[in-house]
This record gives sequence, C-alpha cells and structure tokens, in this order.
Amino acid sequence: MSTQDTIVAISTPPGAGGLGVVRLSGAEARRVAEGLLRFPAAPEWKPWTASLAELLDESGNTVDQVVVTYFAAPRSYTAEDVVEIACHGSPVVLRHCVARALQGGARPAEPGEFTLRAYLNGRIDLPQAEAVHDLITATTLHQARIAAQQMEGSVSRAIAPLKAQLVELIALLEAGIDFAEDDVSVASSDHILDRIRPISVGLTRLIESFRFGKLVHDGLTLAIAGRPNVGKSSLFNALLQRDRAIVTNIPGTTRDTVSETFSLEGIPVRLVDTAGIRASSDVVEKLGIERSFQAMADADITIVVIDLSVGVEEDDLQLMERAVEQGLHLIVGNKSDLLWGASDLLMVSAKTGDGIEELRRRLVALIAPDGFASPQSGLITSLRHELLLKESLESLQRTANAVSFGLPHEMLLLDCYSALRPLDALTGATTADDILNHIFSTFCIGK
Repeated sequence: MSTQDTIVAISTPPGAGGLGVVRLSGAEARRVAEGLLRFPAAPEWKPWTASLAELLDESGNTVDQVVVTYFAAPRSYTAEDVVEIACHGSPVVLRHCVARALQGGARPAEPGEFTLRAYLNGRIDLPQAEAVHDLITATTLHQARIAAQQMEGSVSRAIAPLKAQLVELIALLEAGIDFAEDDVSVASSDHILDRIRPISVGLTRLIESFRFGKLVHDGLTLAIAGRPNVGKSSLFNALLQRDRAIVTNIPGTTRDTVSETFSLEGIPVRLVDTAGIRASSDVVEKLGIERSFQAMADADITIVVIDLSVGVEEDDLQLMERAVEQGLHLIVGNKSDLLWGASDLLMVSAKTGDGIEELRRRLVALIAPDGFASPQSGLITSLRHELLLKESLESLQRTANAVSFGLPHEMLLLDCYSALRPLDALTGATTADDILNHIFSTFCIGK
C-alpha cells in the first residue's frame, strides 16, 4: 500500500439515499476529478468552495448533477489534496463515479486509509484516529460527546504534561551524566523522587478513569432475575419505557432470555429479562432456568426482583445469595402498589411506575460511584491506552525503587526511557533531538 497514490472510496453508508459522497485524496485528486466531471467553466479549484458539475460516462453523457468540494493540502482531513463529489445517493451512480476515478489513475482506498493518511501526515495522533471510529459507532449521545472530545485531543492533552515532565526528568539525568565537566549539578535522590511523584499520580488518575470509560465505550449487561410471576417482564418493560416482553399473570410465561438495549445516562445497557427461577420438571422450563443462571453469571449487574405482595421466600434468599457472590447487584421489591407490609428493599411498582426513577439512580450510582467524568478531563475508554499507561506507570515505579536503592543514574535512565516508550506509542515518538533541545534550553552548557 503506497501512501503516494491517489485513493478513492465511497464515504457514505451502503444503500440508496438522498445524497452519496465519493472522496478522492492525493496529489492527483484534482486531475482525476477533472477526467470524470464537466464544469460550466474551467474549474478554478478554489479551496473550501463548492462547485456545480456534471458526472459523465465514458461517452461524455451526463449521468448525474453533482456538487464538488475541494480541500487543499495541508488543511484537509488527510493533509493532502482532497476532492469530495456529492452525488445523488444511487448505488449505481456512486459505483460509476468510483469506476471512472479508477480509470483516471486512482486506486481503491483500503479500509481506514483516509484516517491512516491523516495520522501519517501528522494531521491527528493515534488517540484521535481511534476516536474517529468510536464517534462513527456511537450508540448514545454521551458516547458521541466523549468521542468528539477525544477527536479534538482530550486524551493527548491529558497525557502531554505528564510526558513533558518525564522528558524533563530524562534531560536532567542525561545532563548530569553527559555534561558533568560543564558543572551541571547532579540531581539528588529526593529531587528525582519529587519529579517522579506527580507523573505517577497523573498516570494513576488516567488509569482509574478507564473503569468508567470502559462502560461508556463498551456498555454493560444488566440481568433481571427472580421467581416466576414476580414482575420481571413488567420491570423490563418499565426500564425500556415500552412493551417489549410479554406480560401475563401466568407463572412461567418467559421461557427464554429476552434482551434489548437502552441508554442509562448515556451508557448503552443491554437489558436481559430471564425465565422465572424455581424447581421444575418441565424440560423447556428447565432449559430456560439454566439460561437465567448463565445470564446472571455473564451480567455486569444483576437485579433480583422480589414480589412484595407475598414477601420473601426461600428461593428469593438463594437468588440474592447468588447475586451477592457474582458481583454488583440490586435487590428490588416489585408490586409496591400491593404491599402488605413494610420492607427495607428498594420498592418499585412496574405497573404504576413508582420507584423506577429511583431504580435508575441506584443503577447509575453502582456504575459510577464517583460521578460522571468530564470528557475534557481525558477519560480513557480504550483498553490499549490503559495497558500502555499501566506499562509506563510500572516503569516509573521501578525508577522510584531504583532511586531508593541508590542505583547509578545510568540505571535510572533505562527505566525512565521504558516509561517514556508507552507514552510515545500513544502520542507520538520523542526523538533524541527533543531530549537534547531540552537540555540545551534548560542548562547553560558550554557557554
């Protein structure tokens, strides 16, 4: 795959629509476009301006009337010359436009190649490139907002000062080793530890943000479990705010798991309604109960529903014990409108809607006990980012331990560079010139 080629692809989703866009990127983008378009006059190719043109076939006949927009390098998405041709959204027309561009010398773009070129040309860094995909695949507005902030560099901005402090520490140690004859003082152990500490604190904060960031990025699974006829399906529908599961007063109506996705404060939640759990000899019902237990095991949070109109029974206690063993859970007493006695449970009525908002608040508190992080704060939503930050933090901790043992600064530098490499993998490489420039701009060497 050559990055010098001019590439072409349809940039809008498959299928028919009002509009469809074909994108060209590369040094020959304008020339290729001129070969398949006819303008009312000679094209001026004025950057960031839309022009009307006709899309032609091989014989020069008009196929479609299109709008052509030119983005000049380096102020384009890929930092190359980019031409976008907005056609009517017929798949036949769009494929014809691409075919004519290929005849003119362009080649088909590989998956993600426009964003890859933006990265290779320095238009965006890796966290920004990954955020492009996250924004495209967002299923809630909260996901979209965080991805948009990451596209604008929120992750890179959060890491940049920590990386700058680490580079300063490396420069300090390098200067003390390489320029000792120029009377550059060697940093004391306490001074080195003082410099390591804020970097470690910052990295730890970013790593801890992944606990919530993972939920925002991947969503979570919430299983509703309980005995037959306690109101699980009614609660399922109440949380979804629509009738999705069949509700009857006949115990055992739900024989299999039913799932649906909804948004809880911007977090995508896969809600699973399970079969009622009880002792049964019915083969089909037993299979459903097995799937209920499996759904509880796979869920991030389990809601155990108790029927308040009859009270807590032995089967309820066993289910509650299982939910406690498996992790995050809530115990909910349903049918509060039929309540015959007091209860310490979270009381709701799926029928009237009483307590449903409080249930939502309790779920949010379980998911994010420290509240929702601001996207601008550099929320980490990628497992790759978390692993790299952990690798950097571990190397910093080794550096601090080496300082405590009084090891030579040459040995400290090995761990410092090990801490820097994962950060480089996130935001871009630090070169030897970066280190030297910092040394010479900070210390009066060789004056």
